[in-house]
Amino acid sequence: MTTVVVMGTLDTKGPDIGFLAAQVRRAGATALVVDVGLGDPVGAAPDVTADEVAAAAGADRAALRAAGDRGAAVTAMGHGAAAVARRLLQEDRLDALLAAGGSGNSSIAAAAMAELPIGVPKLLVSTMASGDVSPYVGAKDVAILYSVVDVAGVNRVSRTILGNAAAAAVGMAAAHRERAGAAAAGDERPLVAASMFGVTTPAVVAAQEHLTGLGYEVLVFHATGAGGRALEALAEARMVAGVLDLTTTEMADDLVGGVLTAGPHRLEAAGRAGLPQVVAPGALDMVNFGPEATVPDRFAGRTLFVHNPTITLMRTTADEMAELGRRIAGKLAAATGPTEVFWPEGGVSALDAPDMPFADPAADAACLSALESGLAGSGVPVHRRPEHVNDPAFAVAMAQRLHEMITAATVEEER
Repeated sequence: MTTVVVMGTLDTKGPDIGFLAAQVRRAGATALVVDVGLGDPVGAAPDVTADEVAAAAGADRAALRAAGDRGAAVTAMGHGAAAVARRLLQEDRLDALLAAGGSGNSSIAAAAMAELPIGVPKLLVSTMASGDVSPYVGAKDVAILYSVVDVAGVNRVSRTILGNAAAAAVGMAAAHRERAGAAAAGDERPLVAASMFGVTTPAVVAAQEHLTGLGYEVLVFHATGAGGRALEALAEARMVAGVLDLTTTEMADDLVGGVLTAGPHRLEAAGRAGLPQVVAPGALDMVNFGPEATVPDRFAGRTLFVHNPTITLMRTTADEMAELGRRIAGKLAAATGPTEVFWPEGGVSALDAPDMPFADPAADAACLSALESGLAGSGVPVHRRPEHVNDPAFAVAMAQRLHEMITAATVEEER
């Protein structure tokens, strides 16, 4: 039988959490209730008490309550909830995580959901769901359902919404358990993660076709910030056999201040996890902003390209490209697994080619020079190739090399 972990602050949301748990059981699954509140539970009996949750974070629930610091308490209970979720998953007592509440409970539940691998169902019913949900979602596959009314007692409206949430969680839990069984039986092909942008699409399509022909399933991530963070999360969890990081453009946004940054730790997870990775400078020639009028005044005079009414691209300078080369070199030199770089001398994006708006061989050369200098002596080779990044020959060469690296790593693990 599948198990849905139902998480909430039972001191303030007890009746709602109890109703959710009852609906889960009514749908035929086991409900395991985790209390993350600071007070005494009301309206539902926990299977994992708040004292246990606090202790999992190295804290004492009574002391947290007595201190009167709500922010510190929510943080501590979030750490504890994450530890509990991880333990329940390891014990095969979690097929889905379902939570409901306001801002505090949403923050605690989000910390627990962030601890679970991608693919494990995560559903949050929240009063905060109609606003900016990025703090709750992060880079994980969190599903959020707006509560419409406050989570403050079961009523005609909340009964329907919470009932839908319970039904959805049970359905997702059953599907997840079935998929996990298929994976354990060896029914799934090895996975490769690939990064893509509109201006590198032909390359990734060619690489994907080649890898698919070799027996892989290729997961393509749109390099829009969230896509890069999701790729990093999968690599961190070792859910992929290797990474074809052809499009590293999010690093340009992080350096210059564009709107599609994936944060300062992009291009690090595969290296930490020891995964084979092949990297290219796809779309490093551009930084992303919104409509042209939103480009900051400090960039007056820079080369801009209006990609569409909502996206304006700005060409990176030689100095910025050199810094990107240094940053990439530093990250890749620290990798613990097989790592190689492919450099397309014909241009790094669809806009970076002869007679195209972002053609700037000097800027590209500055990046390559810094990259090669930073990787000197690291054991990470840089393969210079004459093609443009979107030339199928370039993409297939990257894909083939990644296949060879994955194959070699698999043989080494089996010894």
